[in-house]
Amino acid sequence: MKIEIIKRIRWQTQRTCIWTWRSNHASSIIDFPHNEPSGYKHLSVIPNHQLLVRSLEECKFSNNSTSLTGTHTRIIKLGYHKSPSLTSLLVTAYMSFNLPTYARQLLDEIPYHNFNLLSSNSIIASSMKIGDIDSAKNIFRKMPKRDLVSWNSMIGGFVKNTKFQEAFRVFKKMLSTSNIEPDKFTFSSIITACARVGALHQANWIHSLLIEKKIQLNFILTSALIDMYSKCGQIETSKSIFESVRHEHDHVCVYNAMINGLAMHGLAMDAIETFSKMENGNIPPDEITFIGMLTACSHCGLTQKGREYFDLMITKYSIKPQIEHYGSMVDLFGRAGLLEEAYEVIKSMTMNPDVVIWRTFLSACRTHRNLELGEFVVSKILNLDSGDYVLLSNTYCSLSKWDNAEKVRNVMKKKGVSKSKGKSWIEVNKTIHQFKAGDISHIETNSIYKILDALICRIRDEGHVPVTDLVLMDISEEEKEGNLNYHSEKLAIAYGVLKLTPGSEIRVSKNLRTCLDCHSWMKLVSKILKRVIIVRDRLRFHRIENGLCTCGDYW
Repeated sequence: MKIEIIKRIRWQTQRTCIWTWRSNHASSIIDFPHNEPSGYKHLSVIPNHQLLVRSLEECKFSNNSTSLTGTHTRIIKLGYHKSPSLTSLLVTAYMSFNLPTYARQLLDEIPYHNFNLLSSNSIIASSMKIGDIDSAKNIFRKMPKRDLVSWNSMIGGFVKNTKFQEAFRVFKKMLSTSNIEPDKFTFSSIITACARVGALHQANWIHSLLIEKKIQLNFILTSALIDMYSKCGQIETSKSIFESVRHEHDHVCVYNAMINGLAMHGLAMDAIETFSKMENGNIPPDEITFIGMLTACSHCGLTQKGREYFDLMITKYSIKPQIEHYGSMVDLFGRAGLLEEAYEVIKSMTMNPDVVIWRTFLSACRTHRNLELGEFVVSKILNLDSGDYVLLSNTYCSLSKWDNAEKVRNVMKKKGVSKSKGKSWIEVNKTIHQFKAGDISHIETNSIYKILDALICRIRDEGHVPVTDLVLMDISEEEKEGNLNYHSEKLAIAYGVLKLTPGSEIRVSKNLRTCLDCHSWMKLVSKILKRVIIVRDRLRFHRIENGLCTCGDYW
């Protein structure tokens, strides 16, 4: 063990003994530095292996890291520092205290053959839990033998840390290089990855593999499948799965997945019908159900229905509104331009509004160009981040208040805040291609821009007028139009036109809300090319066909 760790914890070991408190209910091991406290019985000044294990287990549930470092020192002094079980417990304990540096030092200094399979799996799970992906990969790569838990820990860990491509890579490696069959936990994780990426070909392949491996569906997998197809733009497939298993898996999670999928696609009436089926089947809705219902109403402007569901949640089902429910109500009224009602919801909250609530309200102020309320909201947000600055700057720009917008941009520069970069991706030939605004990094950049420029010309001839209000610069309209032409979703769509079969659907996902200009542009592209364009942005799905969008231009 490195000298600096020994120095740091040596003071704790002076005259330290292990004591135990015995009662009718429990026996626990606690460190006391000097005298025996009343009610405790002196056990031993030289603990054995079993006692050290118990002491480390106790440390993981303690809020005091000094008990951990003290136990670590005793392990070293007593010569147990090469014990795989104790080393594994030390690593996981240090990680539970968010001390990954000590955990890594242990991993670096202890020969790997000292770890057994159980210890390695435990360390991988703990590393992934705190986001220490490199340590998990290190352990996994060195393991001479892996079991199902090892693979599941890696795949699930990558998904939880939003490393979806890594999750796919490990899953495929598991299938091709090991004789271990994936189980329900494996599929649950990889289905979630498909949903987050929105990769339809991957989703179809995973689903067929699930059937091929004869994995029995439960309510968790059923919910995951419904969610996956919803987020891949295949809401009809989600409906089909839901109807085929509804009576077999009558569980609130299955209904929640369906309702939230319908809400994401702007199908509020279908969500209302599904909720009715739920009530008729005597399946009590929960907090997540009502978040889905309020979101569905919000995306379709059904303010009165939203009020009814909010009241129903409280009066009939005795569900106390959480901050997410209040946020949904603020969004419901804010989208509809009912800004005073939205503010009344904020004032009625039983807890302090968080930055998400204020940001939602600020977004509504920007959409409906209420500068006075927008500035008031900004004053309420103590710790502004990039999204809030950009929303305020957008509001100023839409009102042609260029001096104010410039002041906001100067504050952003001083604080080192940058605007979130818009990114879009499209799946072509089972490969995901990602673009950012003005991207020239793609291997087929020249062809992509030729297609895009040709589309821009055709769209202009069809009467498209660029929506330049929210370009964050006081520059000429021509320059503004140039900034809008190469947004990430336009590049992704151009690549889809270039590579996909004529007439096939073009599916694009984006990390931010799609802008007004791109939305109107895509509607005209779908009309002149006679193509269905499906875009999943941060908020919802847009299915665009023959110049019309399922959002009804309300999003």
